[in-house]
Amino acid sequence: MPVNLPTNLLRSFVAIVDTGSMLNASEQVFVTQSALSLQIKRLEELVQQALFLREGRRLHLTPAGDVLLDYSRRVLGLHDEAVAAVSAGRFDGPARIGMVQDFADTLLSGLLSRFAQLHPDAQIYARVAGTAELQGLLERRELDILLGFAAPNDANAITIAPMAWYGEYSIVDRNPIPLAVLEEPCRFREAAIRALEDAGLQWRIAVETPNLATLKAAVRAGLGITCRTHLFQGDGAALDHERLPALPRVAAILRAGDKLDRAAHRLAELARETVEAL
Repeated sequence: MPVNLPTNLLRSFVAIVDTGSMLNASEQVFVTQSALSLQIKRLEELVQQALFLREGRRLHLTPAGDVLLDYSRRVLGLHDEAVAAVSAGRFDGPARIGMVQDFADTLLSGLLSRFAQLHPDAQIYARVAGTAELQGLLERRELDILLGFAAPNDANAITIAPMAWYGEYSIVDRNPIPLAVLEEPCRFREAAIRALEDAGLQWRIAVETPNLATLKAAVRAGLGITCRTHLFQGDGAALDHERLPALPRVAAILRAGDKLDRAAHRLAELARETVEAL
């Protein structure tokens, strides 16, 4: 009898490879890390091969894992294509949107509430992550819509906004200047460091976090200054200090997949309207 490889096991396997860790993959496929480990163990039992080698906290594919990865992507692609073809025009599948934390904090509830009112039977999958990660998910067709940040000349720009400094006025005179930043990759982090270095100013990272709420708390506590757009503090004023250099502008972008169903297409339209109004 041929071995049947369940698509949920293949999807979890690909998620681990693409996200780089069990933790990140568990968030993507909506299972716990322990359940994910059991899924991979089951998959290895089915193919009778080890798929990963562990070096400390890092996972590396074995030769068998490399072979299975290519086939897994092809199997999942055909599977998802078949489901989309059979259910075309229906709202059974989720409308999948990904956005950076800045947008999630300011428009997620309002946008999704409007969408739910228009399409009460539709499902929504919302992912909050950095732009680079979301672009990878969109390219792998794991998202329908992306809301993120990019260079001002990006072809998918909806609006363009200036970056600004935020934080306590008094700490700007410190040497080196303390910064509060998000983890790499981060366009705002890079812009802040480049601007300070171009101005010949010394700096140090006082707070580094993957979470925007933590970043806001650190800035409010006077632990460091940061570089963001007006979305960072809402009505709060940007930091105006003669020592701080000028910052570039940034574009809010919307990218969408090439095969959106009606629900996802409407969600993309609402997302564009909402961002344009910010």
